[in-house]
Amino acid sequence: ILVAFRKIKMNVAILHLLMNIFLLTQLFLHYCLFINIFTSCYFLILSLFVQLGLCVSRASAAVLNLNCSLVFLPMCRTLLAFIRGSQKVMGVELVTSRKARRLLDKSKTFHGICGVTICVFSGKQLLSHLETLMYMCCSGREGFLWPNRGHKIDTEDPRRIIFTTVPGVTGFLMVLILFLMCTASTHSMRVSNYDVFWYTHNLFIVFYTLLLLHVAGFFFKFGGTEPPNKKKKRKCEHFNGPYPKYFYNCIFSLLCGGRTVSEKVTYDKIKYICPKLPFFLRSFLSTWLWVSGPLCLYCAERLYRYMRSNRPVTIVSVISHPCDVIEIRMVKENFKAKPGQYIILHCPSVSTFENHPFTLTRCPTETRATFGVHLKVLGDWTDRFRDLLVSQSTEDTEILPIIHQRHYPKLYIDGPFGSPSEEVFSYEVSLCVAGGIGVTPFASVFNALLDNWKGYRLCRLYFIWVCRDIQAFYWFADLLCALHNKLWQENLPDYLNIQLYLSQVDGIQSIIGEKYQALNSRLLIGRPRWKLLFEEIAKCN
Repeated sequence: ILVAFRKIKMNVAILHLLMNIFLLTQLFLHYCLFINIFTSCYFLILSLFVQLGLCVSRASAAVLNLNCSLVFLPMCRTLLAFIRGSQKVMGVELVTSRKARRLLDKSKTFHGICGVTICVFSGKQLLSHLETLMYMCCSGREGFLWPNRGHKIDTEDPRRIIFTTVPGVTGFLMVLILFLMCTASTHSMRVSNYDVFWYTHNLFIVFYTLLLLHVAGFFFKFGGTEPPNKKKKRKCEHFNGPYPKYFYNCIFSLLCGGRTVSEKVTYDKIKYICPKLPFFLRSFLSTWLWVSGPLCLYCAERLYRYMRSNRPVTIVSVISHPCDVIEIRMVKENFKAKPGQYIILHCPSVSTFENHPFTLTRCPTETRATFGVHLKVLGDWTDRFRDLLVSQSTEDTEILPIIHQRHYPKLYIDGPFGSPSEEVFSYEVSLCVAGGIGVTPFASVFNALLDNWKGYRLCRLYFIWVCRDIQAFYWFADLLCALHNKLWQENLPDYLNIQLYLSQVDGIQSIIGEKYQALNSRLLIGRPRWKLLFEEIAKCN
């Protein structure tokens, strides 16, 4: 138990602690706003007619403002890469601690938490708004027309309020967009149809435009008997009743009485609480204060990325590998990257707006300017991209020289960006586990070790690769054999420990080729026994 506790403390304790603090902060913000509005003099008259729906909706709006602003930060890839020390910006490179980098690598999780929180509190605000509209429409009777006039509502039909006012229409559209984004963000939808996820997520532009229009409608206002003065305390001097005790009793009697507002709150009671005729003023808009900063930061970051990636790369060669895998080797002026990083490819001939991230399998060095990626054909985008790059007559192992290359489409790249795979060289002993095409981050590591292994802290590397098809090992078989032979020639046989697992037992069970004998001796049939494997590695180190 103590060993398990130490592992949890070392790996995920800080992450879970920060996430819990973040969630508790949102609940505390919701509670503070609820109490502030519930005990406020200027919302007293409105609260008598809409009950607690007004307090809940305004408190939920504060939480939504916070999350709608923070959800942008994980999407600023260049900013995150700069903070974690993976990229230089304006010639400046930060040095970040290992724990901080591990937290930054969970930015996608933080983005998902913000998205789920937005959906939850949007549903809560929707229900509170519907409750508020019902009570407001029920209170629009003789003797109670002035709250409705304050809101410019002279109807008892809530549907007319929803579909004829700016806040109602924009709120309905925002709920619809959130529903589409939430359903399209599930794992099954991203795997089966990535295009739907991509295009629905880009509706955030419409969502934030509607959000700014939604709060500008001034639907909910605050009321009182005299204009508020910031220099004075928020206290109404015209209350004859023992406020806020009478206010609490009135609200809870409304909730527990089981009767309508007009039956419970009479005009005489309103005159008793505040004899002067109430007025209704627009409340201060705070949403733009929350959203404007992160939104401007995100727009500036996107502009910087666009300016950096506006020049197309030169495709040097295209290699077709078994199992529908394509290797692209490219050259771009002043492009620098580290092993384990990834780039974003954009091909206008395939899609005008859609782009996809791919891990670098070959990084540029001082003596070699080319870099490359491996991509597996799995969807519509990669299928169309493959058709543009590889002709039908191209053989599987043919590398087209530059002087004989065919006319390739324009290709733009954005990046590089940091990833957890960069941490391989930060430890003396590293364990790399890959499945199928997931081996691409470690291919750049092997290429870096093949160029010069002496410049790193790494002393021993364990590599475990699990594939279903024996043909998949040919993707990097030559690279693994070259690195293995080099380390043996330099009398370092224990530097790299390779274990290959073939999970599918049908068909050929060995890598054909005399030069691959070193890999065949390390090829095992079946799945790894992880517990025994980890225990063995722990004993040896």
